[in-house]
Amino acid sequence: MVKIDSKDREILYQLDLDSRQSFAKIGKKVGLSKTVVAYRINKLIENEYIKTFYTVIDAFRLGYISFRVYLVYQYMTQERERELIEHFTKQKLNWWTISAEGRFDLAVIMWVKNINDFYAFWEETLRRFRDNFLEQWFSAYIQIYTYRHSYLLDDPNKSDRTKFEITGGGEQVTIDDLDYRLLRLITPNARMPVKELATKLDSTPAVVNYRLKKLIKQGVIQGFRADIDYGKLGYQFFKADIDLKDYKQRGKIINYAKTNPHLVRIDKSVGISDLELEYHVKTLEQFHQIMKDLTNQFPEAIKKYRYVYASRLHKMNYMPEE
Repeated sequence: MVKIDSKDREILYQLDLDSRQSFAKIGKKVGLSKTVVAYRINKLIENEYIKTFYTVIDAFRLGYISFRVYLVYQYMTQERERELIEHFTKQKLNWWTISAEGRFDLAVIMWVKNINDFYAFWEETLRRFRDNFLEQWFSAYIQIYTYRHSYLLDDPNKSDRTKFEITGGGEQVTIDDLDYRLLRLITPNARMPVKELATKLDSTPAVVNYRLKKLIKQGVIQGFRADIDYGKLGYQFFKADIDLKDYKQRGKIINYAKTNPHLVRIDKSVGISDLELEYHVKTLEQFHQIMKDLTNQFPEAIKKYRYVYASRLHKMNYMPEE
């Protein structure tokens, strides 16, 4: 594996902050020329530290709701598991599918327009796979707070943790066919130039630039990020589902937790647990130490926590395909 240095990590941080930044702009921030930045980014892509660049879409604002399913297996063979995962990932409205260890074996998040759509899909799922589910839990996402990956920097205090993305909870907006086709193009390729977008859309750069700014202002586009292989950097994904003794302390716990540079996401949902915190850490011991510190800070508020380790991401798609 090709090792990366602190400058590479700074570049990764800047790309995850805004992957549409120019090489020159990134260079000014990290102290390198745009030529060197371009070379380093190409090497990071070549060595698969960067898988792609994607756009974060708040599909809640487009009228979608999000259901999450946690599954615990039984009687599951490798072949049967592959069939199950393919069943989810081929669905156009599948947002995330993740294999995990700990509290459950598989997590699936689906975009739907109404609960009847989800019910119809889940009935089909049960007809095919019910005997393979020992347990099945459901929850509905309300909001997701995504924080900057400050741990990439040698000095996390140089990052801006006050800037984060909020997916969900905003007012619904109406978009037309051009907006939709623009979102479909830019979601899997956030660095696609405006001129190329305009050509593919049979439009003009001025119109495309205006539409992008409008979608950002409306909150439909929340950000432009880099899909980084954090496993290559030595990090693992852990999620804590926390049950609270004193729910009134939830806000204080969040304010304390979000100062940790390893916190990457806070989920707000109905069901499963009172508080959901997601981290990128290097070891299970580091994760438990973070949770121990949190519990020590709020001994009268936190009842218990359970954790999940995400072992493999099968699909991530912020923009529903229908």
